[in-house]
Amino acid sequence: MSHSLSRINSTAATLTKNRTEESIVPISGMCVTCVDGCIGMCEIGKSAYRGHEVIYPQPFGVITTAAEKTYPVDYSHFNIMGTAAGAYGIEADSDKAIFPAVNLEVAFGHDKALKFRYPWLIAGIGSTNIAKNNWEGLAIGSAIAGTGLTIGENVVGMDPESKFANGRAVDTVDLKNRIQLYKDHQRNGYGAIIVQANVEDTRLGTQEYVIEKLGVECVELKWGQGAKDIGGEVKIRDLKKAQMLYKRGYIVLPNPTDPNVIRSFEHGAFKEFERHSRIGMVSEEAFAKRVEELRKIGAKYIFLKTGAYRPVDLARAVMFASKYKLDLLTVDAAGGGTGMSPWRMMNEWGIPPVELHSLLYKYAKKLADKGIDLPALAVAGGFTFEDQIFKGLAMGAPFVKLVAMARGPIAAAMVGKTIGRSIDENQLPVYVERFGNSRDEIFITATQLRNELGTAEFDKIPAGAIGLYTYYERLAQGLRQLMCGSRKFTMDHVSRNDLCALTKDAAEISGIPYVMDLDAEKAEEILNS
Repeated sequence: MSHSLSRINSTAATLTKNRTEESIVPISGMCVTCVDGCIGMCEIGKSAYRGHEVIYPQPFGVITTAAEKTYPVDYSHFNIMGTAAGAYGIEADSDKAIFPAVNLEVAFGHDKALKFRYPWLIAGIGSTNIAKNNWEGLAIGSAIAGTGLTIGENVVGMDPESKFANGRAVDTVDLKNRIQLYKDHQRNGYGAIIVQANVEDTRLGTQEYVIEKLGVECVELKWGQGAKDIGGEVKIRDLKKAQMLYKRGYIVLPNPTDPNVIRSFEHGAFKEFERHSRIGMVSEEAFAKRVEELRKIGAKYIFLKTGAYRPVDLARAVMFASKYKLDLLTVDAAGGGTGMSPWRMMNEWGIPPVELHSLLYKYAKKLADKGIDLPALAVAGGFTFEDQIFKGLAMGAPFVKLVAMARGPIAAAMVGKTIGRSIDENQLPVYVERFGNSRDEIFITATQLRNELGTAEFDKIPAGAIGLYTYYERLAQGLRQLMCGSRKFTMDHVSRNDLCALTKDAAEISGIPYVMDLDAEKAEEILNS
């Protein structure tokens, strides 16, 4: 299947595989010889007895997933350009222009008062188990690092302890705890906790509640995400909870109030209900009205997140965000990681990162050239390491100020949590034990954090938070090194000129010069001087 962009009919995501692993029909993904008598290990076979369950990645609740489709062009088709002369944002002095001197701080928002220590944030992580079970690490780690964290959709609606009056949220346990965990560990005003809302959240008055009762300043409107083009979904293993969500207005499949369904569930015919959110219906009139409502009740900063939709939807997002003076627009490309989006959908819908982010730059520049003010932009879609972060920022410069991530930070928080538990249980694997057997020995940032926070505070921090903080420290150090090599010592100097395209296709799509055309005129000038 090496010439195919997609992997079909067998994947670790749906716990399926081919019987003839070396001989597979590229178009269908089927075994070349499909044998009568096979138990059905492939996706077709598993679908023959588990049906729609096989649409989703498994096992639910303990995984994050992202598409495994190979796109024709991706960020690896660009290289970062360094130079041997000069410096931007610092004096061109070899003793001063050193990589630890690179300043990664970014300020944005209408008043430039939102300050992040690093140019990234965690995009919406909502009501999935993977988010809930790792929230301590994500919230505390983000806060002490001084970066943003977005509470995603459906947290209020999913919380059995949420209280409502006339269908609107008046008190919560989960959401309140998520916000407080972040705020309690925020340092020197850096970072921000952001609360997102989808259709259901808006109906439940989630953002009104967090602004008026919990003092949240940043809220985000959600049009969608890169992983799927439908609303959010989770699986529910408890009948009573499924019935509660059905009564709260969610789409729950199968209907948990149907006596036949209840009987089937109790007899073990199926073990999980699906809870789905509705899709939004975007119109300029409704958008303008909602932005005005949020400002009236005290929202200080309003963001918009959109997904990998058609170019016309991206144009709409850029225009609306500009016209109604939003503070940040996040554009999430196809293939992005998530909790449990439909697997084929995650692989086969939407505009991929390089193409979507290139269109974003093109549309932003068109408005900027007309003298129209733009909000800060953030790009998302599979970013995990410092080189990709640099490329995402440079591709969209000067408009893109941040990269949004989710899957990498979740992985770091999960690993940190697992190591912490292994230390407590005295069961460290050899792979980790070679670094030591305590948090101070294993986590390389522990000494620095202990000094900064004090021993009493440091000892309270969950290992998941240290894991996330340490991952961020690595990204920051790596990004400083790359920026130093490009002679860019502050974020506002990163530019599209810091990249070259390695293929003609990548150059044509992005507008970034092909490597053999880069600096052609300047090189000629030098050679002819």
